Amino acid sequence: MRTSVRIAGVLTGLTLALGGGSFAAHADIPACTKLVAQSGVTVSEAVTSACTRGVHGDLQGCASALTGAGVAGGAANGACRMAANPPA
Repeated sequence: MRTSVRIAGVLTGLTLALGGGSFAAHADIPACTKLVAQSGVTVSEAVTSACTRGVHGDLQGCASALTGAGVAGGAANGACRMAANPPA
């Protein structure tokens, strides 16, 4: 296989992998922020940032940041779990 074809294939695969991962990460943030809003806390940039941490698997950091933003402990944990494992 020619090098130019191989490089094109690798770049295409990388583009799809990164683009698909980015879409998947954003898909779960609304579930997290919705749960936060239902708990009575205004969804701010700090809340969205915390939910993003949850999407990326940092549940402890997510819950800590949400608690710091005024979300009660149980709701913060639930929102972070929702971000990491959205319902099917």
